[in-house]
Amino acid sequence: MSVLAQPHATVDPVTVEIVRNGLFAVTEEMKTNLMRTAYNLIIYEALDFTVGLFTVEGDTVSIGLGLPMFIRGMSETVKAKIRHFGLENIHPGDILVTNDAYTTGSHLNHFTFTMPVFHEGEIIGFTCCMAHWLDVGGTLGQVTTDIFSEGIQIPIVKYRKQGVVNQDLVDIIAMNVRLPERAMGDLRAQITAVTTGERRFLELVQRYGAAEVKASIAQIMDQSEAVARQNTLSIPDGTYEAESYMDDDGVEVGKRIPIRVKVIKKGDEMTIDLSHVSRQVRGFYNSGFTTGIACAQVAYKCLTTPTDYPVNDGSFRPLKVIMPMGTVISAERPFPMRVWMTFPMTVIDTIFKALATAIPDRVIAGHHADLVFPNIHGISPEDGRLFIVGIGPLGGGWGAKSSEDGVSVTVCINDGDTHNSPTEQLEAKYPVLVEKYAIRDDSSGAGRQRGGLGAEMIVQALSPFSVTTRIDRVHCKPWGLHGGGEAAGNGIAIRKKGEWNSDMPNAKIFNVRLERGDAYKMMSGGGGGFGNPAERDAALVAEDVREGYVSAEVAREIYRVALTAEGSIDDEATRQLRATSDHAG
Repeated sequence: MSVLAQPHATVDPVTVEIVRNGLFAVTEEMKTNLMRTAYNLIIYEALDFTVGLFTVEGDTVSIGLGLPMFIRGMSETVKAKIRHFGLENIHPGDILVTNDAYTTGSHLNHFTFTMPVFHEGEIIGFTCCMAHWLDVGGTLGQVTTDIFSEGIQIPIVKYRKQGVVNQDLVDIIAMNVRLPERAMGDLRAQITAVTTGERRFLELVQRYGAAEVKASIAQIMDQSEAVARQNTLSIPDGTYEAESYMDDDGVEVGKRIPIRVKVIKKGDEMTIDLSHVSRQVRGFYNSGFTTGIACAQVAYKCLTTPTDYPVNDGSFRPLKVIMPMGTVISAERPFPMRVWMTFPMTVIDTIFKALATAIPDRVIAGHHADLVFPNIHGISPEDGRLFIVGIGPLGGGWGAKSSEDGVSVTVCINDGDTHNSPTEQLEAKYPVLVEKYAIRDDSSGAGRQRGGLGAEMIVQALSPFSVTTRIDRVHCKPWGLHGGGEAAGNGIAIRKKGEWNSDMPNAKIFNVRLERGDAYKMMSGGGGGFGNPAERDAALVAEDVREGYVSAEVAREIYRVALTAEGSIDDEATRQLRATSDHAG
């Protein structure tokens, strides 16, 4: 039996804290080296990846975010690789790979590399890196209706066997992608990440001892569990339910997709029942079962252990997830998965909504819940080669809390630590001109605490290209809580030959051709408000108007605050407005 798989002894608190910070440092260095060596903006600027350390059983020890929604997919992918090969058939120098969407829970663009860490001839853990490749073949700019049209599928195989690279596999991958030099560059960056993790974790073990590190990890997980249970106890026992919906699946346009959740809290444990989330859909908005579990885990961690690091599986021991296979968050082969990330965000939002009456001080109103970014592709006028890029994510408004306003122009909960792409990078690398990137006024939900604001971006084509968007939450607008107002939804507009078409009831467009001088405008939604808008401090309303966040009309009609021509508060008119509002209420 491996030393790190044996029952653990107690380690002194000082060593535990040193190991805790050491584990976090390992995954942070993995993250840094990946970003420094990746070829595509989506990795080194947008941070569409996650790296991690795992036990010999595949449990999460520490992850370096990227994407919170990988929290379950990476661990389950490591476990699937262990089951596939067996520990006895994994050797020093091996690196295991797959992009199987039904294992990772996401889409084929997420290649996942895993490396065993050996100490004195035994496996003591694994390092892993899941990162987004810009292109993996498949159709461009089309709604896919099965996994086979979405690109190359790599089962669980060895990229490297006892230090020797499987060149046949590399050649197969390179032949099936449109930009092989970029794909191979990102592949090498991921190898850098997992080998960095292997080296640094092994140094930690060699410095403090395998048994001590193993016992420290066990104690860290136990501590995370204890914190989660203690904070779960503070939630009133009961059964809480909520529902929302998604606009459609891109195939049956306008057909709403129901999202229903149930939260059962008893003692120091919680059950999140996702049985009544919509069945899997024909369009490409499905995700795999590991993402379905991650929906519950991300929500639960936000509510119980938001500041507990490193992120580890101890935090989730008090949580049970009920979820049948065959839903939009537990899809089965061959249902399509390309836009896997869209629906889970609203599932998490809806879990918070369900608990709004139980713990109003710990939940947020609805947020814009979409990446709000387009994919564009065309031929570069500089070198005549194909270019493919996703511009974004745009960032939008998050819901208000009971004690503070929602944050503005921030990437959605699915992507957590990811960033938008810098305008200067985009304009330097691609034939685009960013005409405008600004806060979208009056996009927030009104409330005693105001929701965050969305953004607006106008991008002009300097050379012809095709644009595709898969935006949702246009119609299911971010909701308010406890009397707060809903926010503006997401949206898009297209400008052709100088004329804007802003009357677009659906923000899903596919392969729309833009000529030189044409443009598109992306609009992200805001966050819902919390509490009665007429109870918002009038001085804060006036400040919002001065900053351009809220118009004077909204200040008067919704917040019941009257302003002078100079922008100061008209105290008597405001008193009358709010007295009328109180009487009406």
